[in-house]
Order: sequence, then structure tokens, then C-alpha cells
Amino acid sequence: MVHLLVLADGIHPARATDPTETDPVDTSATVLEQEQQASRLELQSVADEAALAAKALSALESDIAALRADQRELDSRIAEAAARRAELDQKIAAGEQSMTGLSERQNSVRLSLISRRSVLAEILAALQRIGRDPPPALLVTPEDALSSVRSAILLGAVVPEIRAETEALAADLKELATLRQAIAAERLALAAALEKNAEEEQRLASLASEKAALQEESSRRLERERQRAEALSVRSSELESVIATLADEIVALNQAAEAAREAEQERQRQLAERLERARAFAAVAVPDKNRIMPAYAFSKLTGTLFPPTTGETLRYFGADDGTGHTLAGEVLATEKGATVSAPADGWIAYAGPFRSYGQVVIIDTGENHHVVLAGMEKIKVSAGRFVVAGEPLATMGQTRFAGSAALSLASERPTLYIEIRKDGQPVDPRSWWKDDMSSRKASNDT
Repeated sequence: MVHLLVLADGIHPARATDPTETDPVDTSATVLEQEQQASRLELQSVADEAALAAKALSALESDIAALRADQRELDSRIAEAAARRAELDQKIAAGEQSMTGLSERQNSVRLSLISRRSVLAEILAALQRIGRDPPPALLVTPEDALSSVRSAILLGAVVPEIRAETEALAADLKELATLRQAIAAERLALAAALEKNAEEEQRLASLASEKAALQEESSRRLERERQRAEALSVRSSELESVIATLADEIVALNQAAEAAREAEQERQRQLAERLERARAFAAVAVPDKNRIMPAYAFSKLTGTLFPPTTGETLRYFGADDGTGHTLAGEVLATEKGATVSAPADGWIAYAGPFRSYGQVVIIDTGENHHVVLAGMEKIKVSAGRFVVAGEPLATMGQTRFAGSAALSLASERPTLYIEIRKDGQPVDPRSWWKDDMSSRKASNDT
């Protein structure tokens, strides 16, 4: 039976399986958590940008305040320059007026001298004559004496007045010259002051223009930063709303997942209860021919299965097989032409002849369990088919096959070899058989 057991290990059924699927609720919750994390990261980035925007706004407001202070200072200095220019203009006007008065006075003095030119000429002529021909000091003629008296009288009357006017005129002329020099110097100083004041006004005007341009540009930047800050604030509010919504959805999904898990646990509990009830009912249940999957786990069916056919057990698991080896299954003597049925639900992993062992059927009952049946004459199933417990598989022949002749059996009746394997290793089949052997009903249907 060694080759037969290798065959049982090497053949697997072509059956449909249910792949493990991911819970869509858990998947949705994971996706929402990822979206929430991404939104939190974006919110942090927006908060950082908003902080930078706030700093930029504060710096711009400080710059604009400084520019406004500078502008006010420039305006004050421009006003001071204008006041100085007005004062210089007044000084120039006063100097011009003073020059006008001095010129008028000079003209009046000149006219006064012109009007007395004849008198002065006679006086000057008399003075010249006296100087050329002075009168005698002791002896004079009456005519000379009279002339001298007349000249003396004339000089005595005119010279003091001339002297006073001359002194006054000299003082006026000296004052006039001094005033002219002062006015000329004042004019130069005023001209220089005006020129410097004009340069200062031009510089202040240029600075004021630059400050105004900087203030305007700063105002535009401030407006842009405010709009950016408002946009960031709106985006931050949107992200906070999205995060809150996602948090609510995650909570709802987690609650739904918890409810689903509780429902699944309840379903499993109810299924276990139905399984227990089904196992209790399995001995008298009618087979369901429409199943495509085993109704129950094979490992749970110990003590509930019927042998594939009725007969007398000739050899048990572990007994001597007559060749010096221990038996990996059990041998059942049957009636001629007896029907062999499936002891449990499963897929036909192999169906066909095998060497001298006759027809062989291997059933995959799930959970890495296989049932091997050998020694039959005709089979009614094919590989890949699903069969239910109690479904006919084959019929026995008239005598034993040669593959079983090596066993030291006294009977020549047909023999069915039965073997149950778990994970490729043979196990004792007796733990699966039901004690009551009088009934041939399927033992694991509902």
C-alpha cells in the first residue's frame, strides 16, 4: 500500500475556495485616517505659512509706520524750508526798500548841492582870491579894507553853514556807502541762502517722493499679505472643518466596524450553535444533493460517520499487514457487488485504477484530510467532482484484487481498503466511525 499512500499525498482537488477579503469598513476607515493625517499635515503647513504671513504683516506695518513718521518729518522740514525762504524773501524786499530810500536821499543831497552850486562857486572864488592875494596885515587902503570887511562878512555868514552842510553831506555819503556795502553783502548772503534753501527743498522733495513711493509699495504689499493671510485663514478653517468631518466619519466607521464585528461574532456564535444542533441532527438528516462545499469541518465529525459500505472488518489500523509492516488503514470484507458510498462530503482528488489494487478513489474532505478507498471494481465518479456523504462512488467486484492477496486473509470475499490521512500522515479511522453500524444514513448532512 506504500505507492497508494504516495498517490494520496500527491493529488489535490480542483475545488473553489473563498479568498479572505479585506473588511471594506476597515479599509474605508484606514483611507479616512490617511486623509485626516494628510489634512493635518496641510493644516500645519498652512499654520506655518499664516505665522510667516503675520510676521510679514507686522514688519510691513512697522515699515509703513516708520515711513509715515519719516514723511511727517520731511513735511515738517519742507515747511521749515518754505518759512525760511519766505523770511529771506522778506529780508531781500526790506533790503531793496532800504536801498530805494538811500538812493532817494542821495538824490536829494545831490540836488541840494546842485541848487547851491553858484553860492559855493562865489565862496570858492573868494577863498581862492584871498589865498592868492591876502589883505595887508597893518597898512591897508580904504578900498582894501572895505573889500576885506565885505569878504570877512560874507565868509563869516556862509562858511559855517557850508561847513555844516558839508559835514552832513559827508556823513550821508559815508552812511550811504556803508549801507550799499551792507546791502551788497546781505544780497550775497541772501542769494547763497536762497540757493542752499532751494537745494534743500529739492532734496526734501526728492526724499518725500521716494518715501511716498515706498509707502505706496508697502501699502500694496501689505494689502497682498492681508489677502494672503485671509486666504490662509479661510483654508485653515476649511481644513479644520474637513478634519472634524473626517474625525466624525472615522468615529462612525469605527462604530460601524465594531457593530459589524459584534454582528460577525454573533453570527459565528449562532453558526456554532447551528453546527452543534446539526451534528446532533446529522445521524437522521436527509443528504442535500445541492451542496458544493462540505457542510461541516471534517475534524468536527469524529464519531459521526458511517463506513463506506457494510461488511466485516478483517484488519484494523496498526495491525500486521502480512508483509512485515503495520497496516496504515483498515480492511473491510464486503458482499459481492456491494455499493461503496462517500463517508463524508468532499472533492474527488483521484478516481481510477492503481496497479493491482483495483479502482481507487481519494476524497479530499478539507482541513488537509483525505479518505483513500481501494479494491473496488467499478467507479461512478471522476476527479474534480464534489460528492456528499452517502453518495455512491463505486461497486465491489466478485473477489479480492491481487493487491490485497499479500494480506494473510482467510476470506476470499471482496475487500475494501479504507485509509484516512491528515497532513499526509495516516490516522486511525475508528475514531470517525459511529458506534451504531446498523444504519446507512449519511452522518454529516443537515
